[in-house]
Amino acid sequence: MSSHNESPLNKASGLPVDLHDGKLSRTLLSSPAPVGFWQYALVIWAALGPGVLAIIGDNDAGGDIAYAVTGVRFGISGFIPLILCLGIVTYTVQEMSMRLSAASATGFAQLIFSHWGRWWGYYHIVTLFLENLVTLLTEFIGMTAGLMMTGLSLPASDAIALGLVLALLLVSGYKTKERLVLILGFINFVFLGIAYVTHPDLGAIARVLATWRMPPMTPLAVVAWYVIAAVGNSLAPWMVFFQGDATLDKGVTPGEIRMGRVDTAVGTVTQIIVAAAIIVIGASLYGHMSHIESAGPTQLIAAIARRFGLWPAYLFGFGLFDAGLLAAITISLSSSWTIAGALKWNHSLNAPFFRAPKFYSIYIGSLMVAAGLLLVPRLPLDFLSVLAQVVGGVLMAPVLIFLVILTSDAGLMGPHRNGKWARRWSWVIVSLLIAMALLTLWNALI
Repeated sequence: MSSHNESPLNKASGLPVDLHDGKLSRTLLSSPAPVGFWQYALVIWAALGPGVLAIIGDNDAGGDIAYAVTGVRFGISGFIPLILCLGIVTYTVQEMSMRLSAASATGFAQLIFSHWGRWWGYYHIVTLFLENLVTLLTEFIGMTAGLMMTGLSLPASDAIALGLVLALLLVSGYKTKERLVLILGFINFVFLGIAYVTHPDLGAIARVLATWRMPPMTPLAVVAWYVIAAVGNSLAPWMVFFQGDATLDKGVTPGEIRMGRVDTAVGTVTQIIVAAAIIVIGASLYGHMSHIESAGPTQLIAAIARRFGLWPAYLFGFGLFDAGLLAAITISLSSSWTIAGALKWNHSLNAPFFRAPKFYSIYIGSLMVAAGLLLVPRLPLDFLSVLAQVVGGVLMAPVLIFLVILTSDAGLMGPHRNGKWARRWSWVIVSLLIAMALLTLWNALI
């Protein structure tokens, strides 16, 4: 966990020179002097990090493809308001993750070990690692699909994608790594530009926001499956672990929980806007694609090129590459932080490699395994996708239950514990997510 050292103030602005989030927010918000727009903007920019990266990272290559396929299958439909409403679910869970780590100064996995014992602790780190590994494979599929548009071969695209993700280790310090990855996150807005190029019917979008209309004659079972998938795309187990550990590595304290909530809210709003834009892009292909359920990145990019030209197709491929790159970094770090933290190894991005070799080895190893699996001939990708759903469904229920119990513990959280209404609301959200996880698990097994 990084420390908060005193920083010299800029004489003109009265703000800390290094713009470290906690010190900047405390100095500015407690200052009696008038506060301007740019000063507030600096506070928010400095506070962004764990929440934005965890939540935008969930708009990964696989999730973006699923959103696009949903648009192709249903057009401008009630899935757009559904995605917007799911932001409430995502924010509720991720805010608890941030608040738990900031208030307890302890990682989620470590708390599971200390409160529920070694069995539950190892259960979580093993299942999380397995799910993350399979999910990483889907990120490499998305990244290579984008790179292969330039004419590169699959092995070359795979090697370049791996090299770019590993290149993060060449940058020193948590803060610098965080800023660089944040830039990758906000590149997601490229999908808004593509959605604009498709000239969506704004009147139709306004109507579905009010009516939640679905296409007529659509079987209820089909709609239900896509609803479950949309809920599943809004949250993943690795996000809970990632945001908590990133909060610790950033050095967020109990006094900075308010700014942590801003960070989480910005990430949530960005995620749902980008997801809705991708559904709109897919909806522009409504009635123009066959074999929709089996459509992958190559088919989607080709369809966009036929309908709107090469540049929107290239931008969509670039967006998938960026989404896969961001998710590959955050998911790998989720595994590294969780395992190394639970086993009490050095696990800070502020540490050089030789001081945290096991932490960085998990990061490197998981990426190399996923990149290598992509090159295996006749790899059963459909089976691995089902496996990821099964493992995620099995992992999600105890993660959410333990999270609510821990954040409601007055001895652990002090004044930052869940209040009565917050606790009831958390259990409602958790019950919904557990039901969706169990339905996903059931669908995957039958």
